[in-house]
Amino acid sequence: MADEQVPLPKVEQVDFEGRFIGTPKDVLDKVSQLPFYSSKIISDAVVMARVESRNINKRPYLFHIISMRKQGVELIYSIPPDTSETLRRAFALKSLMAVGLMVRPVYQMDEFKFMQYIDSVMDSLISGLSQNYNALYNKYDSILNEYRDTKRLNVEISSSNRTLTIKTAELNEENKSLKEQLQKLQKYSDEALMVLVEEWLRVHNGSIDMEEFAKTYSVMITRVEQIIDKMVSMGYIELRN
Repeated sequence: MADEQVPLPKVEQVDFEGRFIGTPKDVLDKVSQLPFYSSKIISDAVVMARVESRNINKRPYLFHIISMRKQGVELIYSIPPDTSETLRRAFALKSLMAVGLMVRPVYQMDEFKFMQYIDSVMDSLISGLSQNYNALYNKYDSILNEYRDTKRLNVEISSSNRTLTIKTAELNEENKSLKEQLQKLQKYSDEALMVLVEEWLRVHNGSIDMEEFAKTYSVMITRVEQIIDKMVSMGYIELRN
């Protein structure tokens, strides 16, 4: 009965191109310094998960997961029903930006596409405000300042690259392709799902109800079974009677 009374958050995912400059171990050493994150290497990917809040059943409610792999960066985040989707996206991007700056010496994200996406989100945020919401605008003015500071930093870093500087000036003309990314269906990667399984086991004293887990994260129970079998075969968890 309690499960039915708790609304499930929406989950979104966005991907950016990126590459390792060092090794996954180098990246893990960097992000291990970040508070509130649970980080580990899974199948050559560095996965960082942060549970910001839980529901009354102690299940992750507000969370985001960052996966850095050789193919690029995956950002997954939850959006509660009573939260502004645009503001939640801005917060998730702020978290990814902080991680990206910390791992810059050993992992490189595609800064141009990342800044395009930030520009698109901030444009949506600004357009959603009006003169009747000046108080709300002032409350989140700090987010805009952080965005401007980040954009200015990107220009300084790219001062020796004239091509990137020109493309940065054309961000507003290329927002359409990035907005389409927000519309695609999202799903968990194997690495992200493994992190959620481990988090569940930690909270529930080493036990897992696969039906409840599948319902909580909107995945098929057969997928949950496959992930648990994979984790057992890889030695991440052990079955017990």
